Amino acid sequence: MRVRHLAALLLISVLVTMAAPSVAATPASDPGRTAILCAFEPEWTALVGLVKQPQTRTVDGVRVVSGMLEGHPVVLMLSGISMVNAALNTQFLIDRFPIERIVFSGIAGGVDPALSIGDVIVPDRWVESLELVMARATPDGFKAPAWMPGISGLPGYGMMLPRGVRVGSAHRPEEYVNAFAVDPDLLALARSAIGGLALKHCTASYACLDKAPKVVIGGTGVSGPAFVDNKEYREYLYRTFHAGVTDMESAAVAQVAFRNEIPYIVFRSVSDLAGGDASTNQMSTFMQLAADNSASVVATFLRALH
Repeated sequence: MRVRHLAALLLISVLVTMAAPSVAATPASDPGRTAILCAFEPEWTALVGLVKQPQTRTVDGVRVVSGMLEGHPVVLMLSGISMVNAALNTQFLIDRFPIERIVFSGIAGGVDPALSIGDVIVPDRWVESLELVMARATPDGFKAPAWMPGISGLPGYGMMLPRGVRVGSAHRPEEYVNAFAVDPDLLALARSAIGGLALKHCTASYACLDKAPKVVIGGTGVSGPAFVDNKEYREYLYRTFHAGVTDMESAAVAQVAFRNEIPYIVFRSVSDLAGGDASTNQMSTFMQLAADNSASVVATFLRALH
């Protein structure tokens, strides 16, 4: 009976191993990869066609493509929109592949009035702008509880007072972080490789921009779990954080990169003006153009990567 019992356990172990998703185990010979993430379909379309020798798989509902891009081994993933999706799926990749660096490519709402639709910005830091306290009204204005740590001291938007994110890593104790810095070497490479790159200024249906798009290196990007299409809040983000763009994923990816001590960089192309448009939001008109511009910049950046 004991022999039969051991044999049954062995058979179950073999069947479980065979049933496990192949992406969960990475061969030891697999080289370190650049993880390239984007949030939704137009961004994915702009990038996935550039991958050579693609191998596509779907694991737990997540599309993953591995292959070569501009001579570098990459793994490309559609993270999904939202801070939670972005964080969850970035960690998903890190747990399954030998990731050397993380690159995010996509569109964003323009916050800095100097930016125009189609421009690509490469911020040097990312802030979670909706990590905050819904503060209590007092005779002296909105106040967070006196005992609460991590309050940034920045001006609030009404009752919404900014707060840092408590996070640590293997080599750093937990602390309240107000901004996650982009890797300085990746930022320096971006500055030298893509500064003068020509960008697309007309859509496939011949809707053209008033200004030729440009690449902007440096500044601050902000992220939060809300789509911003409000002029007053846009002005608050620029006034308070000196933000260039706002999106719903990048700062979450930055936090995961910080936690795992992996270099990261983000390329975001302006698809709309986050409520600052003269009439209606223009994202539906220019999101593919913006996504294509971001993908073009990423490809040029990878070409310069050693």
